Amino acid sequence: MKIIADENIPYLRGRIGGGADVIYVDQSEFSRELVRDADALLIRTRTRCDEALLHDSSVRLVATATIGTDQIDIPWCESHGIAVASSPGCNAPAVAQYVWSALLRLGFDPAAGERLGVVGCGNIGSIVADWGRKMGAEIWVSDPPKQRAGVPDNYHTLEDIMRECRAVTFHTPLTRKGPDATLHLCDARALELIGENHILVNAARGPVVDNAALLRRMYADPTLRVVLDVWENEPDLNRELLEKSDFGTFHIAGYSRQGKQRATRMVLEALHRTLGVPVDTEGLEPVYNPAPDAVPVPGEILQSYDPTVDSDVLKQNPGAFEQLRHDYDYRPEYELQ
Repeated sequence: MKIIADENIPYLRGRIGGGADVIYVDQSEFSRELVRDADALLIRTRTRCDEALLHDSSVRLVATATIGTDQIDIPWCESHGIAVASSPGCNAPAVAQYVWSALLRLGFDPAAGERLGVVGCGNIGSIVADWGRKMGAEIWVSDPPKQRAGVPDNYHTLEDIMRECRAVTFHTPLTRKGPDATLHLCDARALELIGENHILVNAARGPVVDNAALLRRMYADPTLRVVLDVWENEPDLNRELLEKSDFGTFHIAGYSRQGKQRATRMVLEALHRTLGVPVDTEGLEPVYNPAPDAVPVPGEILQSYDPTVDSDVLKQNPGAFEQLRHDYDYRPEYELQ
């Protein structure tokens, strides 16, 4: 069994058994020649897995230690017998920690019943919404697939959310086709609806928000507060947009120690489930499962993480985006009591 693994997947080394030949490489070193005789690829965000990489290979599994799969051509993989696995929800509490730390610092007051719009209410959005409700905020949700499926929630249109909510936070995947495509979901027309002194957060995928349109809107309305952890054309982000953002960070909203452990656990479990390879998951963080009566405390969230630090570092050296990500010291998640 030959497995090619991104060398920067944390907590992975020494956990794959069964005599497998595990080759660790940088994310930039995945090549057609390297993967030709591999059985599995363990990747992260930047490795594009499609026909160009995988044609005529023996790969049977692509597993990513990330929640997103837009770097993987899933239809092509599935049509060629290649299983695809991701790590949904692994970093959801960390992203909720990031979002709420930023919102609270920008003056959003859940205890006063202020209204938060959550666009995309999956693993991450549902935790962001749950914390908000428990702190007293009014939560509006936009999630057409869940609404059509009959999942109960307080649904509203994106237009109404942009217009009526004091803050809006995006937590959708990046999709480019279909009735629910999210590429530039937040476009110039949607941005025109946002009111004065409102807050916009994107911790999903950069192209979910039209960055050029957002910058124009920020010039038109200087009261708009903006938090961006993700950008179009990463790592070559729009530096003017970064400078004008209240908080601009380097795609690390989900970079908690617990989240990284969950992701590695899920990749290992996919490897065992799909190819039967023995793995060791001892000591890795389990699925997030707080007590039903646990309530987030705003002051504790603020103490647990300050995005100002990461934002200042990136603004001082935007060209170091990838290096800052690579060297990030995974923070502890905020734990509800």
